[in-house]
Amino acid sequence: MADNAHSSAVVVTGGANRIGAEIVRGFARAGWHVVIHYRRSGAAAEALAQELPSAETFQCDLADDEAVDAMIEALAARLPAWRCLVNSASVFRYDDATKLDPATNREAMQVNALSPARLAQGFLRAARGDAPRTVIQLTDMKLENPNPDFFSYTMSKNAAASTIPMMAMSAPENARVYGIAPGAILASHDQSEEETEISHRLNLLERKTAPQEIVEAALFLASGTLRSGSTLFIDSGQHLLSQPRDVIYLAREKAAGN
Repeated sequence: MADNAHSSAVVVTGGANRIGAEIVRGFARAGWHVVIHYRRSGAAAEALAQELPSAETFQCDLADDEAVDAMIEALAARLPAWRCLVNSASVFRYDDATKLDPATNREAMQVNALSPARLAQGFLRAARGDAPRTVIQLTDMKLENPNPDFFSYTMSKNAAASTIPMMAMSAPENARVYGIAPGAILASHDQSEEETEISHRLNLLERKTAPQEIVEAALFLASGTLRSGSTLFIDSGQHLLSQPRDVIYLAREKAAGN
């Protein structure tokens, strides 16, 4: 781990893989010391940290309340310039609006909504120094373009989104709380390559939204120049549509010629 005594630090939950890893790389390129949180992806987290000029890893199960509290206290104690928290970790399991699965719902609400809120509150309370602090919660464009698929996931992301304006109103004067609502960015669930290529263009601009666009949004929000409580939709206009099912299944229908 590189010396982080003089670097602004960012903690990215779920930072070992997918969008989280892209956000980690983006902050590292911008000169931040990056803490890569992971649950089970220790090897991927360590490998990513080795690529970067200033990085470390931290294991925590976000379904464990005590572990979440301990993570905040440990990081606040050892990061002298902890300026940003990006809550990217998420679980994405299928159930639908006709039959909520209780176990799926409990896990989604805990990992996608409750723990990010507690992490944000702990960060704003415990981080040291006088520098401005920024929380970035990753939600989903489904907030504005809902469908019955992935019911508990969508429910949890709506819960997470509801915390953003509330925490913004009560945050310290030098703190900001923001949201990023991505659309279809990477292959998800059980998609094939062909289905992914189709689904990622099912938006208003009929274009693929690049992971780098999420990274650029996160870096912009970390500057603290936007009004606190705001959410940026990075989805090529997908949230402005009305889609009856998740794009995974709309794309599957198109790929099958239906």
